[in-house]
Amino acid sequence: MPEIAANVAQLSIDTLRILAIDTVEKAKNGHPGAPVALAPAGFVLFHDVMKHNPSNSYWANRDRFVLSNGHASPLIYGLLHLSGYKLSLDDLKSFRQWESKTPGHPEYSHTDGVEVTTGPLGQGFAMAVGLAIAEKHLGALYNKPGYDIINHFTYGIMGDGDMMEGVTHEAASLAGTLGLGKLIFLYDDNLISLDGPTELSFTENVYARYEAYGWQVLRVQDGNNTAAIEAAIRQAQAETSKPTLIGLRTIIGYGTPKAGTNKVHGEALGAEATIATKKFFGFPEDKSFYIPDEALATWREAVDHGKKYEAEWNELFAKYKAEYPDLAAEFERTWANKRKDGWEKSIPSFPAGKPMATRTAGGTVLNALEKSVPELFGGAADLTSSTKTIFKDSPSFHVDPTGRNVFWGVREFAMCAAVNGIAAHGGLIPFGSTFFVFSDYCKPALRLAAIMQSHSLFVYTHDSVAVGGDGPTHEPIEHLMALRAVPQFTDFRPADANETAACWRLAIERDSPSFMALSRQDIPVLDPDKLDIYAGVSKGGYVVEDAPNAQVVILSTGAEVWQALDGAKLLKESGIAARVVSLPSWKIFDEQSPEYRDSILLPGIPKLAIEAGSPLGWWKYLTGSKGDVIGLERFGASAPGDIVLKELGFTGENVAAKAKALLGK
Repeated sequence: MPEIAANVAQLSIDTLRILAIDTVEKAKNGHPGAPVALAPAGFVLFHDVMKHNPSNSYWANRDRFVLSNGHASPLIYGLLHLSGYKLSLDDLKSFRQWESKTPGHPEYSHTDGVEVTTGPLGQGFAMAVGLAIAEKHLGALYNKPGYDIINHFTYGIMGDGDMMEGVTHEAASLAGTLGLGKLIFLYDDNLISLDGPTELSFTENVYARYEAYGWQVLRVQDGNNTAAIEAAIRQAQAETSKPTLIGLRTIIGYGTPKAGTNKVHGEALGAEATIATKKFFGFPEDKSFYIPDEALATWREAVDHGKKYEAEWNELFAKYKAEYPDLAAEFERTWANKRKDGWEKSIPSFPAGKPMATRTAGGTVLNALEKSVPELFGGAADLTSSTKTIFKDSPSFHVDPTGRNVFWGVREFAMCAAVNGIAAHGGLIPFGSTFFVFSDYCKPALRLAAIMQSHSLFVYTHDSVAVGGDGPTHEPIEHLMALRAVPQFTDFRPADANETAACWRLAIERDSPSFMALSRQDIPVLDPDKLDIYAGVSKGGYVVEDAPNAQVVILSTGAEVWQALDGAKLLKESGIAARVVSLPSWKIFDEQSPEYRDSILLPGIPKLAIEAGSPLGWWKYLTGSKGDVIGLERFGASAPGDIVLKELGFTGENVAAKAKALLGK
């Protein structure tokens, strides 16, 4: 067996390999094979190629790195520790343990240097597309001759699992269409998946597929050949009109007794194989987490290099600021995630009178915010004419990268994942939009937005069975409850145009992920002269109509608030006093004090909820009193929307009848 390599680069690579093995071995859990095989590529990226600053992982113009195959997390943890990020050797020793900085899969804002949360395969790749979109847009906005303020690459590593997931097909197609020339992905082409050889399930020509997407495709036949890896990356950097995929033929678990097999994919090597591997690489068999001084010194060169990169950028930005003070101020404001003073004053108020769909109101608000919140950026999944999420005075990003309209195409999952990537980049507030029923396609990305707490906005329209003629396939039933069940994710379902305006304001103010469920059909408008609507929506729920000594409280959201109001009117004619409450955001309402919630819900008073969706979650607001829900335990139907609503019981008459039944009248 060879002794410790004399070549310092090789020693540094092998140190990363052994560190990954020890990290997994101590936890007795994890994935050692890919980190061992990918260590040469990691060294080339973090030591030789990337412009990054371990002393400041949030430097604006750093190159981004995404480990899409997040199960290989010991690789990125080793890279971050060795390069000098705020990740200690003790952190690596606590891999996968309670409250450690090294969870099983990398987590954004939890571990210094991790750009996005990865693990669910394919989403890291799609978020990297979002990072590259943000770079291209911000560069087009701010760069001037001689001043490349935003000019960085987005690098990533992906595996066969990523390649198989549908979201990477969507995202790769989008990246090729958008010509994201600064997006470079290394593909760990090791011919092994968790179940065994990839020939069991994955035999397509990946490289031909990516060429068809409009990518430059390069191949390195030996994943241990650092010179060839760097040459391929340099060639990728030179191609500015299209993204690049670099195929690396690696041997999973290289140097271990289980090399080239699925046995090294998803489990610790074990003591015997760990000793054998250390012998192979010439490392001390009786030492764990051993880092040779020469290797550490080599890796830590990244610290001085990073400080130099950022210092040069700071000097450039100072000159830029002197020559372009307004642009520089705008960049500093958006990078600090601050809004323009008085931005909210541009949000329109809608007079009571002419009915308006909340999707239409949303489009009006979005365009009113175009100049006051220039960091808003996004579009719809081939549905701008329906969801109204388009800036009327801005070009398409595809045609002009300064444009704020992204035509995502029918790629709902990739759209929402890319939105998360754009948000993680910084400097923008991104949004994606489609029909609410298609949030099913988006759900994994929405969950990651919530985990990451990225400022990602998702605008869904056609929010109920009132969609009508399109029928059950396009009428959401369970979707509101499914998304309300996601922790740390804010729901908005406004009752009218003015609540919609308030929801948009709150979505921007809260600096966390949220979704809106907006109506297709026109609905009446609440009178802004009689109600402080923003104040009410900002607490998640408020009284829209009250009565002295209310005998029943009717709770609702969205368009059904109007059926609640109709029902209250009929009850009043029967001598029954009813309070009507709008709950446009359960998440925000639940954040309020118990005293406030009780002041709205009136404990002990019978309660009736009405919402054109699953009734599942409503019962938490009905406890402590008689209660009932007018909801849907079935799918919708194909008919005009008003007919569907009537036939399924969403009428003022049914509200009044159900309320009377609660009261025994």
